[in-house]
Amino acid sequence: MLLSLRIENFALIDRLELEFAAGLNVLTGETGAGKSIILDALEVLLGSKASGRLIRTGAERALLEGSFALTPALKDWLTTQEIDLLEDDQVICSREITQSTSGLRSRSRLNGVLVNRQQLDSLRDRLVSITAQGQAVQLGQAARQREWLDEFGGTLLLEQKAQVAADFRQFQQARQALAQHHQTERQRLQQLDGLQYQLRELQQAQLSDPNEQTLTEQEYQRLSHSGELQQQSYQVYQALYEQEQGAAASDLLGKALTTLEEMSQYDPDLQQILELVQEALTQVQEAGRQINIYASSLETDPQRLQEVADRLMQLKQICRKYGPTLAEAIAYQQRIEQELAELTNPEQAITALEQAYRQAETQLQHSCQQLSQLRQATAQDLTARLLKALTPLGMDKVKFQVGLDPIEPTVHGADHVQFLFSPNPGEPLQPLSEIASGGEMSRFLLALQACFSQVDPVGSLVFDEIDVGVSGRVSQAIAETLYTLSQNHQVLCVTHQPVVAAMGDRHFRVEKQVLAACLPLDRLNLDLAAADREIPERTVVRVMVLDQQQRRQELAQLSGGASLEQAIAFAESLLHQAATFRQPPARSGRRHQQKPSPS
Repeated sequence: MLLSLRIENFALIDRLELEFAAGLNVLTGETGAGKSIILDALEVLLGSKASGRLIRTGAERALLEGSFALTPALKDWLTTQEIDLLEDDQVICSREITQSTSGLRSRSRLNGVLVNRQQLDSLRDRLVSITAQGQAVQLGQAARQREWLDEFGGTLLLEQKAQVAADFRQFQQARQALAQHHQTERQRLQQLDGLQYQLRELQQAQLSDPNEQTLTEQEYQRLSHSGELQQQSYQVYQALYEQEQGAAASDLLGKALTTLEEMSQYDPDLQQILELVQEALTQVQEAGRQINIYASSLETDPQRLQEVADRLMQLKQICRKYGPTLAEAIAYQQRIEQELAELTNPEQAITALEQAYRQAETQLQHSCQQLSQLRQATAQDLTARLLKALTPLGMDKVKFQVGLDPIEPTVHGADHVQFLFSPNPGEPLQPLSEIASGGEMSRFLLALQACFSQVDPVGSLVFDEIDVGVSGRVSQAIAETLYTLSQNHQVLCVTHQPVVAAMGDRHFRVEKQVLAACLPLDRLNLDLAAADREIPERTVVRVMVLDQQQRRQELAQLSGGASLEQAIAFAESLLHQAATFRQPPARSGRRHQQKPSPS
């Protein structure tokens, strides 16, 4: 239950503090007096979108604060959110909206703890249900009718609806994967053809050794220069071992060795040098034999040279296309072999995709079937409750039915939900949006909210001009329905109907006042001294809790009688009628009564 509401610098409201009572709280006033601004403030307080235009002109920030009675369910929710409880069994929600050069900033607190938008949305569902005149338009929308039906179904239905949404997303993914597979079949064949050509080329190259190109280049150089290598080998052999003219290296080392042997007979210290020369002579002789063998192995082989040249060209071409190195070309061959194995065996892939699609489709159909069954049961319950709620509203002859027609599964299920309505006996059921009048829509919306109040634990019901478009006996029926709702819920109602206002337990009058703007004394004196300037004025919204005499006058003004005496008499009759309706003692002791006081 909403205990109090404090509003600062919000739209036309500079500062306002209201205390609400249990039961039926009515707000009246001239059109445009600011009644809806109060309800707008309540909506913004509980998480609705805020904008800079909501901040009162000339102010930098707006502040909204509401105090609510603590219930066991709300206490449990606060505990799960790790928000401390207050000592006076209240929940205080506040929101500050600040406009600066950097933009709009909004901060919400719950019992002094900062909370986010998701927490506010969850909190609002536990505190207040707001029904506005504009919802009569939504009442004719099939999507909104489906949402109302599902919400009326409660937790079990909403959980099944969430399961349907999850299964539908899974089904969509499987369907898209299968469709994409079919759409890319031509691309698959083109890719398969290209990869097969590349693999044939790589397989024909018979690649195995990453160093083959280097070794082949070396062989090519040796074969292409075999004549030069033979001639140079012979020159090296002569220089080392057998010189036609002059002494070869081995001859010179032999002479040096002989001389050192003679010298070492006289000086043993030369033995080490003697050994070095002996080793050098041995190595030169071995080098001579090796170069001679190498020269003998060299042969001019034009056929082999051509084979090596062709292979080298092939390897270079492979590296240019699939390299740049031979090792990378070999790795690429291994990779496309694996890709070809997948592409040349599409049956396995498409079989898995088709199986996943069928499983997702079956699961979605099963979930939708369960949701439809829950909706059927909920529709029957809602129909019975709604017809019962419409009876006291002067619509006891109407027929109503929640139509559920099968459709292709969607994220919302496989049902087309439509409210069907017949206001007159003998007439067929037709879509509510096509046949109901404005007054019938208002009463239907009120009856729908009455049905929801029977299953919804929310503490406060707010109605913004729900009685627009009705009069006479229907107005009385709406007033009595609002009073009946107030037996178990706190009700706040903005109304222009004197019959509805008379039924209220607490009556607020909302009005606009034009006041002189608050200025510093020197500025005010300056303005007063200027003959050609007017004193600045500001419009503000004021609210007063009416006593019995003031209620008579307000009701008389709402009724607009031919004379003041007639209007007052009519107002008194309304108050007497309301008091008579509220007479049963079942209400006594039910609520904590608060003494009316101006706000």
